Amino acid sequence: MAAQPVMVLGVSRSGTTLLKEMLDRHSELAIPTESYFIPQLWDRHRGRASEALIQDLGKIARVREWGVTPDDVRRRAGPGASFADVICAVYQHVAESRGKKRFGDKTPLYMQHLDLLERVFPGAQYVHIIRDGRDAALSFVSMRRRPRFNWARPRGLYDFACSWRQEIEGARTFAATSVPGRYLEIRYEDLVDDPETHLRAICSFLGLHFEPAMLEYHRMVDPARLEDHPRLAEPPKKNVRRWQKEMRPADIEVFEAIAGKLLDALGYERAFPAPSASARAKAATVEAAYRARLISWRGSVAVVRRSPAWRLRQMYIRRTAKVRPL
Repeated sequence: MAAQPVMVLGVSRSGTTLLKEMLDRHSELAIPTESYFIPQLWDRHRGRASEALIQDLGKIARVREWGVTPDDVRRRAGPGASFADVICAVYQHVAESRGKKRFGDKTPLYMQHLDLLERVFPGAQYVHIIRDGRDAALSFVSMRRRPRFNWARPRGLYDFACSWRQEIEGARTFAATSVPGRYLEIRYEDLVDDPETHLRAICSFLGLHFEPAMLEYHRMVDPARLEDHPRLAEPPKKNVRRWQKEMRPADIEVFEAIAGKLLDALGYERAFPAPSASARAKAATVEAAYRARLISWRGSVAVVRRSPAWRLRQMYIRRTAKVRPL
């Protein structure tokens, strides 16, 4: 890889799309729409490159949307390519087709696969955007998106609290042990309060010059993305502390019983510094169920992803599928 890839990290509904759109407006950096396919392909092909891997890439809807063909991948990856070489060839084609030098990815799902990201994109830089978990939870439960049939996905406010804590703590551990010096944290609240100052800091970290066009992302957003992210059509607003008005006190207390220590560490004020015994008991029950479900899901998902049924349902694009621009 000629230049360091840029991985935008963050829990779902934490501002990852906002940050991605800002960074994608830079003249040297291309970050396409969420990919999702890297862990599945790693499991299915056991981390090895082959013609079958390239053929599978050519059948993935997202790769087709990006305008990348198997021939593009073969040509860029070259003979004797590794799994990482093949995946990077996809992103390199996207970047170069847009006249850009560097590529990146923004897929919240990959918060569960950080070690794999580092194997596929060695030397990458990581920008982790963090939002108050209570606001992120409200945004999550109010999504108008069609429900996804992944039962390991958080099921509600309390499950989201478990996921929010687990993913952020995991990212911080990953940063300290695996990628020291290549990881930057930024709070969503700070970014929307003063976008230019914080984008300049991010650009400095990435070795890029700040460009004013990064602040004008809302003028160039693909209309197809507005269904899930309607605020992208507007300049960033200080959409913070909604939880104080919209979340029930009982829910706030349980959320803080689950994730209060992390809220403290991140500088977010608690409404219930000392949760009641009933809130702590509820939190313990939720956490136990979440851990059990996560363990079960992790144990079965690799097998499912290697199955013919998964291949047909998840990877093959139908001829009638709509192709959206990057």
